[in-house]
Amino acid sequence: MTVAAPDPAGTQPGAAGGTPPVAEHEAAGKMTIWEHLDELRGRVIKATIGVLVATIVAWGFRERLLALLVAPYERVWIERFHRPLVLQTLAPADAFLGYLELSLTAGVAAGVPIIFYQLWSFVSPGLYRKEKRLVVPFVASSTVLFLSGIAFAYVVAFPFTFNYFISLLGPVNEGVELTQIVTLEFYLDFSTRFLLGFGVVFELPLFIAFLVLANIVTPRQLLKFGRWATVLAFVVGAIATPGPEVTSQLAVSLALVALYFLSIPIAFMLRPRAAPSEPPTRAPDA
Repeated sequence: MTVAAPDPAGTQPGAAGGTPPVAEHEAAGKMTIWEHLDELRGRVIKATIGVLVATIVAWGFRERLLALLVAPYERVWIERFHRPLVLQTLAPADAFLGYLELSLTAGVAAGVPIIFYQLWSFVSPGLYRKEKRLVVPFVASSTVLFLSGIAFAYVVAFPFTFNYFISLLGPVNEGVELTQIVTLEFYLDFSTRFLLGFGVVFELPLFIAFLVLANIVTPRQLLKFGRWATVLAFVVGAIATPGPEVTSQLAVSLALVALYFLSIPIAFMLRPRAAPSEPPTRAPDA
């Protein structure tokens, strides 16, 4: 029996009859933990610079942003009490700190595309070429989902929550009335956390899509996990919106449940297709 000499062309990546192509990140070599940390530091710095630039721009529109943020509460307040809403400050620096917090929140919302692009750039060296092409859909979809969460909170959740809160005010007994002093600090703390919380919550479909594409979970597993996902959604809602405001926690939790079950049909569409089975090859005759 003669043994054929190995074909040099068969060892080339991508050649017919050769070994399967090697991933780009494997061909380039593995990075050390310190190189990964250095890369992460660079990406965080770039994302931070983008957010800071957006924050500086937002500072120039701080009064318009505050008026826009207060508008849902102001409408409910005037309908209930028929008098103008007054935001009070309790310390000399409260106005500055409040405007800074508002500008930073607007900077984060405006810098979301930069944040997600830097995140994708950090993980992309470990991906194949066709996976790297998903950078535009990833950045676009994550940005749209985040801003959709903020819009949902502002248009839908704010009026519902504020109506309930203010409905608790009013006469309690003869000579006793429950009223409210609205301070800038507490209103901004509540509203900005509410908006950013909904923005993060609305990223759930994208996260589930990545799990399905990576073949970590299957759509049927997501369906079976539905009841536990509902319980977990209420736990996350309580953590994402700390404080005694039950309605905000309920709004976040219900949004999480709806997004989870909305992601299941998307998962069925994105699930990896099974490769067709190849017929077994006959062993060469001796």
